[in-house]
Amino acid sequence: MGEPLDHEPGPVAQRLDPEELHSWLREQRWFAAKSQTITDVEVVEEAEVDTSLALALVQVHFANGSHELYQLLTDPVGGDPDVLADGPHAHHLLAAIDDAREIAGRHGQFCFRHVRHEDAGPATRTDPASEPVRPMGAEQSNSSVVFGDRLALKLFRRLEPGINPELEMLRFLTAHEYPNIAALYGWCEYEGDALAATLAVAQQFVVDGTDGWELALAEIPTAPDTLLGRIAELGTATARLHSVLATDAADPAFSPQDPSTELLNLLRATLDDQLERVFGHLPDEPSVEPLVGLEQTIRERITLPAQGPLGGKSIRIHGDLHLGQTLYTGHDWTLLDFEGEPARPLNVRRQKRSPLRDVASMLRSFSYATWAVRLQRGQEAPADFEARARQAFLDAYFAAVDPALLPTGQAQIQGLLGMFELEKALYELRYELDNRPEWVPIPVAGILRLIEAG
Repeated sequence: MGEPLDHEPGPVAQRLDPEELHSWLREQRWFAAKSQTITDVEVVEEAEVDTSLALALVQVHFANGSHELYQLLTDPVGGDPDVLADGPHAHHLLAAIDDAREIAGRHGQFCFRHVRHEDAGPATRTDPASEPVRPMGAEQSNSSVVFGDRLALKLFRRLEPGINPELEMLRFLTAHEYPNIAALYGWCEYEGDALAATLAVAQQFVVDGTDGWELALAEIPTAPDTLLGRIAELGTATARLHSVLATDAADPAFSPQDPSTELLNLLRATLDDQLERVFGHLPDEPSVEPLVGLEQTIRERITLPAQGPLGGKSIRIHGDLHLGQTLYTGHDWTLLDFEGEPARPLNVRRQKRSPLRDVASMLRSFSYATWAVRLQRGQEAPADFEARARQAFLDAYFAAVDPALLPTGQAQIQGLLGMFELEKALYELRYELDNRPEWVPIPVAGILRLIEAG
């Protein structure tokens, strides 16, 4: 990320041992550079939230000359490198959000913000002793804790300059009263001369929500028709999301745009690159044998227009939509994790794209869930379940979405949707070949289905 930040040692920097941080960082799931050699660790910015809690921005330098910036929640007295999961410390951070504090660091401001609705009055405080704090899951790139059954707080670990899409999207969707999210409660951001970045986001906690992936694996073999009804509701929720995201023409970050030739060229180049990578290194394995010799056939199925308008709109989208990013509450769906794919640069995640990219991503998730019933649970899915799930989702989505967001004509819609699915399936194939060979038949089947549909 950009130029390294200058630093002057402060109280936190003086108490954190750089050598101990080397080893401690490598043990954290969210540390993204485990394969790189660390040459130096510097605390480049810090601020005390209170006498027992400090925020620290830590710059990690690597032997190849690169560097990354991470956020720690530390105990400035005891010198513990990270205390987020500790109840009292986490409550001190939440109290700073409730109070909308601004705390001076050595080079900028740590700004805490609270979303106050007109009828909500002052922020509700709870006795920390009666509101336990617990970690939320085993996240790969961030750290989240839950305060009782009231709020969830996500701390972004690896920082990039600019507003995080999670905050930007939640702030927009909360303000526009989109119903299928956990509403934004507050956030923390840093504003300095050399860096402005989102540090944390707090949301309402969804009580009794069932993970969409786990729900699918449980109900595909036991209650497929019930699940198909829920999938239709998910299609409607996704359509509402895209329609709401396209409602504010006055906001440059969210105003709909005509799709550019550049975006089409980018998609075409991405597909070419994926095809070359896949077919240039196709292993001699039975699982991929059905694809042997099909590269040219696949290229002939790419039906993007060579020039001219595509129709529809480019808008802000979820960017990483799949069943694992949803909760089912018993009567409706809640969509989660709007920061996009964390491995992609922040500016890429904030780009406007066709809403059909989200649709394609969810359709691929139905394929994975159908196969996973056997691979993970040892059960069988109904033979036609994936096809019925796709149809239920698409019927509900197209019935509810603003049609102005989509290309003109059913053939153009299906053509572009197929290209996004192909892009996703080729990416999945490369990933599964490298990481989960037993899952390779899933993207292979998806690619073959797209060839047949073309």
